[in-house]
Amino acid sequence: MKIKTKLRLGFGFLFAVVIFFGALSLFYINEIAKSSQVILKDNYETLRYIREMRRVLDEQSLPLNKASADKFSQSLLKEKNNITETGEREAVERLTAAFNKITSGKATIQLDATERQIRAILMDIEDVNMRAIVRKHAAAQASVQKTTVLLGFAGTITFLILFSFSVNFPGFISGPLRKLQEGISEISRKNYATRLGFRQDDEFADVAQAFNNMATRLRDWENSNLATVLSEKRRIEAIIEQMQDAIIGVNEKQEILFINTAAKNILSLYDDRPEGKLISELTRQNDLMRSIIDEQVKAKPFKIVVDGKESHFQLQTREISVPNMKPAVTDGINLANTPAGKVYILENITEFKERDEAKTNFIATISHELKTPISSIRLSLKLLNDQRIGPVNEEQRQLVHHIEEDTNRLLKITSELLELSQVETGNIQLNFVPAEPAQIVDYAIDSVKFQAGQKGVALEVLTDDNLPKVRVDMEKTAWVLVNFLSNALRYSPEKSKVIIRVTKHGQWVEFSVKDMGKGIDEQFQKRLFDRYFQVPTDGQNKSGSGLGLAISKDFIEVQQGRIGLESALGEGSRFYFLLPAV
Repeated sequence: MKIKTKLRLGFGFLFAVVIFFGALSLFYINEIAKSSQVILKDNYETLRYIREMRRVLDEQSLPLNKASADKFSQSLLKEKNNITETGEREAVERLTAAFNKITSGKATIQLDATERQIRAILMDIEDVNMRAIVRKHAAAQASVQKTTVLLGFAGTITFLILFSFSVNFPGFISGPLRKLQEGISEISRKNYATRLGFRQDDEFADVAQAFNNMATRLRDWENSNLATVLSEKRRIEAIIEQMQDAIIGVNEKQEILFINTAAKNILSLYDDRPEGKLISELTRQNDLMRSIIDEQVKAKPFKIVVDGKESHFQLQTREISVPNMKPAVTDGINLANTPAGKVYILENITEFKERDEAKTNFIATISHELKTPISSIRLSLKLLNDQRIGPVNEEQRQLVHHIEEDTNRLLKITSELLELSQVETGNIQLNFVPAEPAQIVDYAIDSVKFQAGQKGVALEVLTDDNLPKVRVDMEKTAWVLVNFLSNALRYSPEKSKVIIRVTKHGQWVEFSVKDMGKGIDEQFQKRLFDRYFQVPTDGQNKSGSGLGLAISKDFIEVQQGRIGLESALGEGSRFYFLLPAV
């Protein structure tokens, strides 16, 4: 029987029980209503007729006049048509005979006796109906009590039936569902031998059959794929073993899952089987392993001597996450993205480092060699502008001016390239001294004052009171601030202003330069401190080499400082750097 049919039969049975109880109640209520109706309709009318006839006798003494006789006669006629009780008919007939006797004039002598006779008959009729009312009232009360008992009994039976139905009927649905849920839980624990069996022939039996088929196929799949999984595991282990980069895998319990030969050689691990051991056992006597696990060498490349040769490595880490490894939510904690460990990769970048050093040395050499001819060209230009050598015409003067601008630009580029090569090779020499922030600002303003005056840009300086000193290299720090000011003047409109602000932030002193230019699009801000990057300028000629901000970043960071910018289109730009206070 299908579940839909069971539900229909169950609710149909409930409906039939409710209809039966309602019909039974209506039947007995109707019986009680009929009993009450008999009392009101029959006996009450008789008592009203008796009262009217007695009123006629009270209002006029015998003999009755015509009007009173007619009124008495009408009430008597109504009473004749309303005889319902035993003995009432005989009393009415005697009343009729006495009334006829009065109206015929035969009882003129014995009027008082006749009146007493009529009143006695009226009292008899009244007594008969009053006793009937009492009797019928008792019968109605008995009927009400009987009905109450029957309805109470029927209600109790109905309640028991409905209660039994509400308790037992849901079991037809919840029982199979509970067994299905238990079976699914067993399957989730990889207990593929679990089977379900329902005796009834309904949808649950079909679900149980499908569940059993699924469990069988899962068991077959697990058995058939075990060899494949082992083969793939060996394949992955072979690939990891043959990688030239050092690879170390650690699970969530800080146990080593795998480590290839390259990692063993770099870390000087002579244990043949470190897999399965706690990582803490290896880090106790191996400083390099401890640095790798603590990710102390993650930020920058580091050198290791391997086989008597210096090699450069870059540490990379990857979180291991296995999908569906655990339930998504356990005890209210989301475990869907819980890491299962980490993979540490020591990428060998020796070849790239050597090429980069060769490039840096080449740039340094070329830049150094270019400075000599450029200086000679600048000297020749100075001599050409000297009138003692000979006058030059206006066209020649313009050519000399253009040559001088290009020469200055070349000299600036070569200087920046030399600075960059010093930073990259680590040959930069810093002279740390305690310095007043105001000294650095004054030096930078003196360097760009002439350029600002030519463009009509005002330089506004805002400083906090009682600023602490900073321990810096004065020349390199001032160079950074000059670079900020040069860029601000280049992109500021004429007759505007540039704000230089020096403020204290806790243990830091911040230098910032704010211009009123067009601002920098957000998509370019992250790359602005990259080497050789320049913001697109809508086809306009670009000035500079794109190295100034990159070198500024290196100068500030080597002094343990931080550098950054804030900008929005149409609101200008604010470049800043922070240095530790003394």
